Amino acid sequence: MLSPQDQLTELVRTLETQQHVFTTDPLLITEKLQSEDGKPLQKLHRRASRIDSNGALAQVLGKIDGRIKGIMVVMSIVWCVSGFLGLFTLLQSNVVNFFYVLVCLLGFHTIMLVGWLVMTLMNQGKQSTNWFASFVSPSYLIRGKDDVTKAAVDLYERQLQHSGMRWYLGKFSHQLWLATLTGMLFAIVFLLVVRQYSFSWESTLLSDQALIALTQILGWLPSMVGFDVPDNAAVTQSRLVTDAMPLSVARQWASLLVGSLLMYGMVPRAIAWTFCALMFRRKKMRLDIKLPYYQKILNFWQRHVVDADDYNEAPAPIAPKATVSAGKKVVALLEYPSEQDNWWQAGLNATLNASSEIENFGIIDDRDDMARLKAYLDGHPVQVLLGIHENALPDRGTLRKLDQIASHAKEGLIVQLLGETTLTDKTEDQTSEQLLEHQNIRYQQWQTALSARKIGLVHSGA
Repeated sequence: MLSPQDQLTELVRTLETQQHVFTTDPLLITEKLQSEDGKPLQKLHRRASRIDSNGALAQVLGKIDGRIKGIMVVMSIVWCVSGFLGLFTLLQSNVVNFFYVLVCLLGFHTIMLVGWLVMTLMNQGKQSTNWFASFVSPSYLIRGKDDVTKAAVDLYERQLQHSGMRWYLGKFSHQLWLATLTGMLFAIVFLLVVRQYSFSWESTLLSDQALIALTQILGWLPSMVGFDVPDNAAVTQSRLVTDAMPLSVARQWASLLVGSLLMYGMVPRAIAWTFCALMFRRKKMRLDIKLPYYQKILNFWQRHVVDADDYNEAPAPIAPKATVSAGKKVVALLEYPSEQDNWWQAGLNATLNASSEIENFGIIDDRDDMARLKAYLDGHPVQVLLGIHENALPDRGTLRKLDQIASHAKEGLIVQLLGETTLTDKTEDQTSEQLLEHQNIRYQQWQTALSARKIGLVHSGA
């Protein structure tokens, strides 16, 4: 799994390549971060966080992550309860066969642990079948048809298919076994506290000496950490017990039972869990900043002046001067209204003649407006004059509209940048220098965008 910051950064990359419109323009954020200090990965994280200024992207990612972890917690609780109930049912009799109970406790667990170890050694460097990805597929956990939800689901599915997830799944599998063994331990301790048990053993093939040797071998590891082990006399005395046995002997068997569960069950599982956790941390998916998308951003940030004496600043792009045709024209405003009713007259008065006609399409903002304008342009060979407010941001969505209009305008597209004639409450609080700087930056951004598209710019009074 990627870290939360890496996930947000990768989600921003996915959405930006899909032409998603963010609440904050990525271009402006990228430009502002150029002058800030920090490691490349830190700046990419910072960029993604600022683009997701309202926290909508992080909220979707957090919702998916929370539901996946919630499923894992619920499954662990269910496994713990099942272990408790299973052992509680097994120990209903006051006289229990020690070795039979021990096999029920650790037999299947030991087989599965050895099987996992063998499969791990055999599948080194190979991609194992990812059943967990199918079981907790994000598409089942969160529903939504918007671009953000779809991209987030796709991101999580790609993470679940990563080769490093085999260690994540191994860790989760050991977690379930630890939950089961913990439930069994709770059941044993609870029953040993509230009930008195007698422990017996019986065998057709094994002699007393064989069982004594087996008990000593079994009790070697628990005895190393302080658990009592039945002595030879206790083992011999416990054969075919049908009634209450001395309390001291019963406590020795109970201590060996608890010690065996801990040392041969929970400790090996905890070691396996720790190993998988360390391997997952080592092999987990990381953000690939070598992708062209990230390299383009990093290269932009790395541009700086090495020597001011040897540096020649490249001239800023300038949009070509508009060539106004003499025929009929369509005038329209892009997204923002204008304070002047006949705003186009300032740029066209010098070129208008008696035969010129003006078709005013008003404000072009939503899809219906675009469809209406494109349908008209497809049937009429006219030149389009597009009025763009000086505060309009040349982001991906706006430039996409500009490109669509240009592709449908048979006689060409020209642009007129419109300014404000009165100050608003917002601008009254700003100094004239700040206003001028803001206008110059936005004006140059439009110059660059129009220059790249070879779209002419109309100057007032032209």
